[in-house]
Amino acid sequence: MPTPTENNHNKHLDLLHDYKIHLVKYISELEKMDQKSEFAKKWNETTIKERKQELKVIDKILKNLIRF
Repeated sequence: MPTPTENNHNKHLDLLHDYKIHLVKYISELEKMDQKSEFAKKWNETTIKERKQELKVIDKILKNLIRF
């Protein structure tokens, strides 16, 4: 039977994973807008770059936490 700490740990891992999935969808939507409009491409360029960096950090955190 999992301890409260383990349940809490798993809950937070699930939330982080859900956020990762949200970021992937968000990035793909921004990239779709970029293909339709040159203005959107320039507008979203930094946002996409920042979200991709955030996604890398989340991946790294998830990989390190899953080992424990």
